Amino acid sequence: MSTAKTDTTRGHCFCGAIEYEFSGAPKWVMHCHCESCRRAVSSAVATYVGVNIDQFHYLKGTPSIYESSPGVKRYFCPTCGSPMAYAGSRWPKEVHLFIGTLDNPAKYSPTGHAHIEERVNWFDVHDDLPRFKETAGHGATPVAKGPGKK
Repeated sequence: MSTAKTDTTRGHCFCGAIEYEFSGAPKWVMHCHCESCRRAVSSAVATYVGVNIDQFHYLKGTPSIYESSPGVKRYFCPTCGSPMAYAGSRWPKEVHLFIGTLDNPAKYSPTGHAHIEERVNWFDVHDDLPRFKETAGHGATPVAKGPGKK
């Protein structure tokens, strides 16, 4: 019988009022360039860590929810305003956490870029990750390769 401990990843908002954890590895890590996500984080790109909802739970506090469009909930700290997570009806068994809220955001590396056609034209990441027209996954084919790919 194995007694190996499941890897646990923790995170929190800026002020520490909201804390969470998830067990095991994430399903994916993705940069999103869509306008909605950019506005939600007030930045040129949002980077998400997608985990199964049954891997995830809050340890402290209760986030506020903003329904930004039908079927989309964005979670944030009611005290400091930090964006915490995204949940959409397209992915009912997932929660998408903002990588900047992880205690160690360097723990997981991004696997691609979603909604690349909505990218801010002055913002370009020179990596070799695949670029997707819309959301990656479910057999999506990249529309472009990173600048380092031939």
